[in-house]
Amino acid sequence: MLYQLSYFGFYYSSLPVYSRQGTTKVEFLGNSGAKILMQKEISSPAGSTGNSDLMYLTSMNGTVTFSILGGGIGGLSLAIALQRKGISCAVFEAAPAFKPLGAGLGLAGNAVKAYADIGIDNQVIAAGKKLRFANLKDQKGNLISRTDVEAMTRKFGVVNSFTIHRADLHDILFGMVAPGTVQLGKAAIDFSQDDQGVTITFADGTSVRSDYLVAADGIHSVVRKKLLPKSTPRYSGYTCWRAVTEGFPEGMNLDETSESWGPGRRFGAVPLTNRRVYWFATLNAPRQDPKMRDARIADLHKFYEGFHFPIPELLAMTRDDQLIWSDIIDLKPIRQFAFGRVLLIGDAAHATTPNLGQGACMAIEDAATLANALVKYEPAEAFQRFEEHRINRTTGIVNQSWTLGKIAQVENRFITSLRNGFFRILPGSAIEKQLKELYEVSFQP
Repeated sequence: MLYQLSYFGFYYSSLPVYSRQGTTKVEFLGNSGAKILMQKEISSPAGSTGNSDLMYLTSMNGTVTFSILGGGIGGLSLAIALQRKGISCAVFEAAPAFKPLGAGLGLAGNAVKAYADIGIDNQVIAAGKKLRFANLKDQKGNLISRTDVEAMTRKFGVVNSFTIHRADLHDILFGMVAPGTVQLGKAAIDFSQDDQGVTITFADGTSVRSDYLVAADGIHSVVRKKLLPKSTPRYSGYTCWRAVTEGFPEGMNLDETSESWGPGRRFGAVPLTNRRVYWFATLNAPRQDPKMRDARIADLHKFYEGFHFPIPELLAMTRDDQLIWSDIIDLKPIRQFAFGRVLLIGDAAHATTPNLGQGACMAIEDAATLANALVKYEPAEAFQRFEEHRINRTTGIVNQSWTLGKIAQVENRFITSLRNGFFRILPGSAIEKQLKELYEVSFQP
């Protein structure tokens, strides 16, 4: 379903240092109490261009450096994981500023386990909401299936169906990276690699060079487009609106999340903290349909006419300017993540439709796994080990989510009746088996 399924552990010596070719001034990215300028002779690395706007990312302890392209959930989670292991990194984010955008997010038990492996699960859980039940209904509100989330938490020993506002999670992660790690307004337009390192070129005319590059720059990854030009996003056949309401309809159960299936459309409601509710609505439609793009709340009332409480009420509580619209897209699974000194992770490697609620979860798993690999192996081997460990799991998730979306978006009413009937008789053991496969994950490549 779309909704389902302070201590810094770093040393100053592992923090990145920026230098310009031909200068002895080095900017030290420590906390506000650290010395900002240090004297250090800088020699031009092999293959340098002589460009005065080319910055070199080095570490004070002489260890290898990693540029992380993308400051989303995957990129920041990786930066935290690396810094807690004393590995030097810097994050380059295209956005000029972090703004409280986005909607709700469900983190399943496997993501919570990954954050536990990194060592930050308690901080993340404290900012979100634990739910007791996950319900699947038809458009009239008749129950199709019900999962006892608390029982699954007890059985598997990890918090399940945990919800958090995406902006809240981002704020937590941003607050845990070493100050100065994230560089904003750095939209990558190109990169190159050689035997000595990787150079990233940004739209503002600057470049940065480091030993290795981890691309966490999303489904429209500049890095993946250059490495695999034929790997482009594919449209699922349905579009989606999202919003977060301030408050909730009277009588709504805030201990459970629900998704309601109608012909060719779905509506989900996910309680968040602070009396907020995240909702999403999908509808079969042509790709980039102007009618869908321009739809307002009044249109959504028509699209979901006849849907049960609290769906009309949630729509009535939502303003037009709160709507977030996008087509649902993913990447057809690729068979390579590691390319020499460059590695793809998160949506740049395995973007998935949200039907299993595993997009962010897979990126968080990536972060924990890669950090562990880099402790055990040299970077080039670590990248290969990461690929071998992750590619089958992420491919399975992408394919399962794609298939579930096709089943959930069926329009024929006779087929939807058969579908709902099948899910009603599906034994709880089948769902438990699926969860077990999802949660029994290793982050040790």
